[in-house]
Amino acid sequence: MKKKLVSCLISFTLLSSLSTPLLAKAQENTEDIKGSLVIAGGGIGTSNHEIYEKFLSLAGGKEKAKVGIIPAASTTLQSSKKFKEDLVKYGANSDSIKILPVSNHDFSDTQKDESTWKNQVNDKKLSRTIKGLTAVWFVGGDQTKIVDSLRQNNGSDSEALKAIWDIYRKGAVIGGTSAGAAIMSDVMITGGDSLGALKDSLENKENKHVSKNQRSQKEYEPLSIQKGLGFFQHGIIDQHMDERARLGRLAVAAYTSERDKEKNFAYGVDEDTAMVVNNKDQKIEVVGRSGVAVLDMSKAELVSKQKARSGLENIKVSYLSPGDKINYHLKSFEFPKERVETKGFEYYSFNALPATGVFTPYGRLKAYLSYSLVDNESMKSAKSYVYDSKGSGYEIAFQKDNDTNGYWRYTDGQKDDYSIVNVKMDITPKTFKFQPDRKTSLTYKKPTFSSSESPAYDSIKGNLLIAGGALGSSNSSLYNKFINLAGGKQAKIGIVPAASTKFDSSNQFKSDLIKYGVKAENIEILPISNHDFKGTSENESTWKTNMNSDKLAQKVKGLTGIWFVGGDQTLITGSLRNENGSNSKVLQAIWHTYKNGAVLGGTSAGAAIMSNTMLAGGDSYGALSYGFTNTYDDMNQQEGGPAYLEKGLGFFQYGLVDQHFDNKARLGRLIAIAYEKGNKNQLSYGIDEDTAMVVNNKEKQIEVVGRGGITLVDLAKVQANDKFPSDYKNILISCITPGDKVNLTTKEIVINPAKTSTRKNEYYSEKVGPNTGLFSPHGVLRKFLAYDLVDNAQSKEIKSYAFNQNKGFELTFRKSAESNGYWAYTDGQKDDYSIVKVALDIKPIDVDIR
Repeated sequence: MKKKLVSCLISFTLLSSLSTPLLAKAQENTEDIKGSLVIAGGGIGTSNHEIYEKFLSLAGGKEKAKVGIIPAASTTLQSSKKFKEDLVKYGANSDSIKILPVSNHDFSDTQKDESTWKNQVNDKKLSRTIKGLTAVWFVGGDQTKIVDSLRQNNGSDSEALKAIWDIYRKGAVIGGTSAGAAIMSDVMITGGDSLGALKDSLENKENKHVSKNQRSQKEYEPLSIQKGLGFFQHGIIDQHMDERARLGRLAVAAYTSERDKEKNFAYGVDEDTAMVVNNKDQKIEVVGRSGVAVLDMSKAELVSKQKARSGLENIKVSYLSPGDKINYHLKSFEFPKERVETKGFEYYSFNALPATGVFTPYGRLKAYLSYSLVDNESMKSAKSYVYDSKGSGYEIAFQKDNDTNGYWRYTDGQKDDYSIVNVKMDITPKTFKFQPDRKTSLTYKKPTFSSSESPAYDSIKGNLLIAGGALGSSNSSLYNKFINLAGGKQAKIGIVPAASTKFDSSNQFKSDLIKYGVKAENIEILPISNHDFKGTSENESTWKTNMNSDKLAQKVKGLTGIWFVGGDQTLITGSLRNENGSNSKVLQAIWHTYKNGAVLGGTSAGAAIMSNTMLAGGDSYGALSYGFTNTYDDMNQQEGGPAYLEKGLGFFQYGLVDQHFDNKARLGRLIAIAYEKGNKNQLSYGIDEDTAMVVNNKEKQIEVVGRGGITLVDLAKVQANDKFPSDYKNILISCITPGDKVNLTTKEIVINPAKTSTRKNEYYSEKVGPNTGLFSPHGVLRKFLAYDLVDNAQSKEIKSYAFNQNKGFELTFRKSAESNGYWAYTDGQKDDYSIVKVALDIKPIDVDIR
């Protein structure tokens, strides 16, 4: 089935020295290396052309590259064969790519016994083969198997490893992903998670061996290290950084390495991302789709806080993005010219909540530091937590310092892309106690909003494409779907710019449509707005009268597709409804085209307007704690606080729609609104970023298109406490991904047949702790439910918390009788899960942190 890292679980204390013979420097003389490194954090998508093309370029180019793939880390040859296929797809010669016979174990998907390969690592023929290569690639799996396969029993280098070093010195590129990244540094991290590293090292426990069976009974895994292959001599490298939240374990590993602490940065590479090391220039370039965390431990201090427990202070955290460069010799950064500094020009100004679990907006590290701290003028510091089910853990405090800065730009169309430098991080031991809230002091207000039902149209011939925001220009499946529904390359498309304050997003979407084949003359930005746009000579606020223009209404009736850009959804409804709430002539025309076959699409705000009740403000914690408000405060209301509702345009007739669902963690607000204002016989839909829900009105069916997922909330069996707000039992949660479908009337979920059921076939069997914030693995809801619950034989239920100061909520996700998970690889060898009918209970709690 899936790959799984099998770690050597030998823990060590904080005071352990890494200068022992086990961790001695792999190669003393590294000054003359002409080769390069491509160190990928795992989960590389086949579509990630930046990494593949960079690797082949450094290997001598597509036509000259001669690549050897080392399969040793994996239990099968599948990943090695797949990587070869991908290289061929990107132009490499198949005959010039070899899977090298390097392994210390048999592979489960072959007839041969590859364990005999261990005896070939000193074979002259293999060494000659390696010396004829221009590149070597290490696939993912278990990093200890790579080292054991290439080193002899006495710890010395095999002839094969010497040959790899020889071509690396002369100019070859060495690359690897996941385990193949872990082996790159001298100090090789072989196991552990952030909580385990902190508890096992900072609580001064005695060294002890932890068996695999013992690990399965613990909620956390202590840090373990071995000697790596040392191709990168300038700091410790960790991988799967964002997905598995490993910043804490990297910090502990770096602090305990005296040689690395003063001299070098420590690096954590995100999935689908690589750090490309140029030894000649002594620089690292970030390539791919996410980022590289960089830790400066040179001023870090161990501070005693509680009896037998210590913390770490004065760590500097930076997070670099694609296109950024690191001078590892000078310990400095370089950013592309198009990046804009945020210091003194912060875009956001809202009170960000602490990162406490899966209800936290921007709940991944880089996003949280970007939106909630560095690009937020209201915030000087922010907090997160990590702890076990007994409440023993740590507070992680992030603070702006004098040298803290952020760098922003758009990427892949109009996705926010941030780089962050020098955020101060302190880790302090704390204990946490959660008790049921018997008498809440929070003032929960019921909604007074009442939306008259839109007329139901059974004869709608058109379709909807409702995107969750942050739509990438490269998202070909989504663009092509919209264009095909609009009639193909001859489509006539109108873009409604009203939600935005500038024309950038409308111009970008037009440019993208042209890129995907629509004729420029068939695309028009419609003069629909109730406000002026920045950067133009015209006063577009005068367009407000256009909503009742007969000429514009007639033009709209001739369109085959209409697109609503993102921004503020209330500006769309304000530009298309008369002051008395009635539909303008242009809105009537949009309905006419829709009923007669046109496709209506929109992203972000353009998605929010699709349902009859429009979700216009609030966050999960605010909606559950405070209920609803009748006032709207623009950005502040979009980023947090109680829920705010207005009447939407009602094109989607089968329930509520919410957007930015994964990035802004809006499950709690969707539940609160669905319970108060939704039809409990209908599903409610939360759409992730860079993803769309495609509505087929004729078939009464939706399908998922894009790169993320859609969360389905079913309140048909919910039990609520009428005397205590936001006290719910038996909410059913499903998460579906591209290729999955849902019947809008029966609520039947049809999973992509390529996926395999996990029920009674769970891949994992581990005890897991609560999801607590930025140091908890699998911070996105769908992945948390997948890895920790539905595909985990030991888990019957899992918990997360949402709180601010001393009030909050305990979230218990349970396997129900109907629960199931479905798994497949997607985009190469990325895990892709769908989750069906997990039960969720929400309980108000009092929180005590000491």
